[in-house]
Amino acid sequence: MDTTYFGRKFGVMIFKDANSGEILYKQYVKHETNKLYFTGIEEIARRGIKIQSIICDGRKGLLQLFNDIPVQMCNFHQIAIIRRYLTKKPKMQASKELWEHVLLLTKTDKESFEGGLMAWFCKWESFLNEHKQDANGKYRYMHKRLRSAYRSLKTNLPWLFTWYDNMELNIPNTTNSIDGQFAELKNKLRNHNGLSIARKRKFIDEFFKA
Repeated sequence: MDTTYFGRKFGVMIFKDANSGEILYKQYVKHETNKLYFTGIEEIARRGIKIQSIICDGRKGLLQLFNDIPVQMCNFHQIAIIRRYLTKKPKMQASKELWEHVLLLTKTDKESFEGGLMAWFCKWESFLNEHKQDANGKYRYMHKRLRSAYRSLKTNLPWLFTWYDNMELNIPNTTNSIDGQFAELKNKLRNHNGLSIARKRKFIDEFFKA
């Protein structure tokens, strides 16, 4: 499940069956919220469809929302989060090594990734905890973005390998299936600039029927 926007307050939230490719539920939204995702899952279940797992991005609170359903965080969303903190070409050695490890996320198993992350932290723990005193006399961490990148990985780790812990369910580890459709939809809409919201909705409705 994922959401894409066509302007600040017009988005579409999609729930797609990863196996069949069928769109199970669609709703137009002004803002992407966890409540709307929860409502969508409830509606799908109400229709008698058994939900064996959920693949989604890592927005705050969403991963913890479904206690009785295995939830997989999209690995590419996690990589994108780390990229925003470190950039594609980090300069510090600690950042370079963490970025190189993160790029293995979609290519390795749970034990290897967790072990590598732990080894990185043990090597760079003192560096992460370095402080400096600001003009007001307060001590602040010197490597805030690197700390944030590591904290993101540690926080989301329980949901990065749900596919690995439940191999019998054949869970994808990314939302690429939906992301690809979103990209195709936006490309087609670019050929129809100036459509009203009502006409955009009609276009999107037809697109997801195809």
